[in-house]
Amino acid sequence: MLRIITQWVEAQAELRRICDRTHDELVIHKEATVREVLQAVRRKGDQAVLQYTAEFDRTTLNAADLRVSGAELDAAYQQISKELLNAIRLACKQVEAFHRQRVPKSWVQFGDDEIVLGKRYTPVDRAGIYIPGGQASYPSSVIMNAVPAKVAKVPRLVMCTPPGQEKKMNPAVLVAAQEAGVDEIYRVGGAQAIAALAYGTETIPKVDLITGPGNIYVTLAKKLVYGTVGIDSLAGPSEVLIIADASANPVHVAADMLAQAEHDSMASAILLTADSVLARKVVAEVERQLVNHPRRILTEKAIANYGLVVVVESLKAAAELSNEFAPEHLELQVADPWALLDQIRHAGAIFLGCSTPEAVGDYLAGPNHTLPTSGAPRYASPLGVETFMKHSSLIQYSPAALKKVSRAINVLAEAEGLPSHADSVRLRTETQGEGDF
Repeated sequence: MLRIITQWVEAQAELRRICDRTHDELVIHKEATVREVLQAVRRKGDQAVLQYTAEFDRTTLNAADLRVSGAELDAAYQQISKELLNAIRLACKQVEAFHRQRVPKSWVQFGDDEIVLGKRYTPVDRAGIYIPGGQASYPSSVIMNAVPAKVAKVPRLVMCTPPGQEKKMNPAVLVAAQEAGVDEIYRVGGAQAIAALAYGTETIPKVDLITGPGNIYVTLAKKLVYGTVGIDSLAGPSEVLIIADASANPVHVAADMLAQAEHDSMASAILLTADSVLARKVVAEVERQLVNHPRRILTEKAIANYGLVVVVESLKAAAELSNEFAPEHLELQVADPWALLDQIRHAGAIFLGCSTPEAVGDYLAGPNHTLPTSGAPRYASPLGVETFMKHSSLIQYSPAALKKVSRAINVLAEAEGLPSHADSVRLRTETQGEGDF
């Protein structure tokens, strides 16, 4: 079921197919549906949100049900174990500690002639985070999205997540939200949640930035509202690429591949190795671990369609293929991962060594698990504090400094045919004489 490929050209073609797996004709139809949802929510507000929640999530709500109540939030703590609460708090602590190292610093530089230049960082006023539901609950995603926002000092943090059966919310998700600093939680999911956050409704506030992963409808909605609000990225199905040598344990490699495949039927798990013996052992081990897997049907489908083992000539060749694919998660299960790291140019998160499974980063190592996918690590980065902040340039010129550059500005303004640009400087400096280049 898990294929082994040995030909370079075939491997390149398969990796391209996997990378492009969300770009099919069905997306066009789904985008039309999403546009309809966005327009309806923009026009009708809560009414449309409630209508689509009933239609898509099979849950009937009224406007008063949308916001999760304080009583429900308090009750969530009684519904989880002390051990889970401690794990959530540890994850919050670890993620916060990492992201505090990444807070951008405002700066000001005082130059000659009383010229002052600088950069000032400020958080967005309101951020919305989307947390998927459906096939699994994701308290870890709450932590990864909310904690950096709070470190960035976002004043108002709003969360949307789909309701479960009988309007119930996952208690671990609610607890994680409170521990991570979320201010408001709304039981709404899908494209209608993104629309509500982007445009605002009678109940759900309009935000300035939306972050968090979701299904194809959520991703398309984020794409279409970008410009009205900011977004973190367009997350596709999750993926892991493992580069392994003879030092890797095939049992561990197989487990890591299945840990990715169990996310979603479109998740991708790829192994690149120069060791053909390891390749065959991993394939056999994947089959063995799938036998009693609780999510076998979904996981098997992902492995069959988007799982792959490629036998290459060398670790250098593996790094070259990996850079072409630009994986969301990259595991270097090799004897000397730091040496191989020098050859890696594109990856969302890199896990070094055989004792660093992706799950460490998924939950509490500290670096964010909200990562670019589908080749986007070629140009994009993980979610972080910077995502929730923007910067303004600071510029101050003294009369003497302006006089010195006045002639150069005049020449450039005339070259662009913008006389008032030149006048705005000339009228300030004409009594002081012309400046030099």
